[in-house]
Amino acid sequence: MSIMAVIPARYGSTRFPGKALAKATGKYLIQHVYERVCACRRIEQVIIATDDERISSAASEFSAPCVMTSPDHPSGTDRIAEVAASLSARIIINVQGDEPDVAPDALDALIHRLQADPRLKMATLARPFTADEDPADPNLVKVVLDDQGYALYFSRSLIPHYRDHSAGFTDPGQYLLHLGIYGYRRDFLLAFAAMEPSPLEKLEQLEQLRALQAGVRIAVDVVSYYGQGIDTPEEYAAWVRSRKPQSPADNRKD
Repeated sequence: MSIMAVIPARYGSTRFPGKALAKATGKYLIQHVYERVCACRRIEQVIIATDDERISSAASEFSAPCVMTSPDHPSGTDRIAEVAASLSARIIINVQGDEPDVAPDALDALIHRLQADPRLKMATLARPFTADEDPADPNLVKVVLDDQGYALYFSRSLIPHYRDHSAGFTDPGQYLLHLGIYGYRRDFLLAFAAMEPSPLEKLEQLEQLRALQAGVRIAVDVVSYYGQGIDTPEEYAAWVRSRKPQSPADNRKD
């Protein structure tokens, strides 16, 4: 097997405990993610990786393969690296368990980038900010690219900085939002998880900076997938509302 996706899911989310098992739609949140990833044409198998029996039990309800991992992992990357150590897949895709609208074609693009260049160790996704998003929000990670589509830097700060625009940005679409979906060569993933956190990583709390600071090039595909991870109960409630079909009254014209 050459391409596998691993979905890390933990119960103890700081801002939304138990969010993987939120079920207001009739399906677990983690189930929505699993089904979207399974729709990717290039992925041969999808596994959920968790440290909680409640999530493992839920996964069995919708027949998803699930692997129990250590509860001591500081990040989802460390969790999938534990799983990858026992796999033979050459490419591992990391899709967070709170991305219920992840686009299968975006995952296909990520995999294609890795397959097209055997020298590439790591790849990820980004998209332009929308008009209703605030690039200055430190919870939304920005990325800037070189002319070949490789990351120059990731930051919670507003990058690039427009020196001559003291009022700030005028068009959110001129900034790129990093999407926390990654593809790795298996061997690099294992080496990456074994590295010590880098100074830049500690400053920004962004683990991809560990790779950049070590001199590893990260390819970035800019996609048109406009989903976003769910971090809070409020975001989950808004996502549930967005899925409900409109009633005839909602479409009535005055």
